[in-house]
Amino acid sequence: MSNISTIVLVHGAFADGSSWDKVAPMLEAKGYRVIAVHMPLSSLEADVAATRRAIEVAPGPVLLVGHSYGGVVVTEAGNDPKVTGLVYVAAFALDDGESINDLLKGKPAPAWVQTAVIDSGGFAWLPHATVTSQFAQDLPGAEITRVAAKQGPIALAIFDDHIKVAAWRTRPAWFIRPEQDHMIDPGAQEAMAKRAGAKLTNLQASHVPMLSQPEAVASVILTAAVAAAGGK
Repeated sequence: MSNISTIVLVHGAFADGSSWDKVAPMLEAKGYRVIAVHMPLSSLEADVAATRRAIEVAPGPVLLVGHSYGGVVVTEAGNDPKVTGLVYVAAFALDDGESINDLLKGKPAPAWVQTAVIDSGGFAWLPHATVTSQFAQDLPGAEITRVAAKQGPIALAIFDDHIKVAAWRTRPAWFIRPEQDHMIDPGAQEAMAKRAGAKLTNLQASHVPMLSQPEAVASVILTAAVAAAGGK
């Protein structure tokens, strides 16, 4: 095994740490310790703090993996000196001083925005029908129902929170881009991957490839874990 000891997995919006339940055992089978962070999704600052706590207690060097909005979190938290590499899974890889809304400015809003339910606290929820058609359309119906039931609502204010320093500027990066992603435009993902100098893997998958194609996602993470530690 490489000298990376721990792989820290960071979920995205409308999710929790269980979104990694299919991938984590594959990483553990190769001898890595895995920590799946549970974020409050209340602010970028709070979510980065939750991730930094996981990094702090993780033994040895860390590979940091972020899905969707989790990409924003790992872009900031990845500046921790223990972090040796970043993996983005259908994610936002923002630049210094950038927010999600900055990146999306002037572009058509994705369909899910029109159907999201906003509660009195300013948190967005996805209806079951939206999870079915936009979020996880390549999962079986029963699994879609579980994803919808366990979703983590996200504070809309987060979309205006800005990255301070993008960790991909000083860390090697890998990027998994699902070509049937209806949550984050695949073209925008490709552009972010190129900007970050990330090694790009394309999958025929929805926004949740770690659930629909866990073997492919685990393979990229394991390759990154070795390469980020100086292997091949």
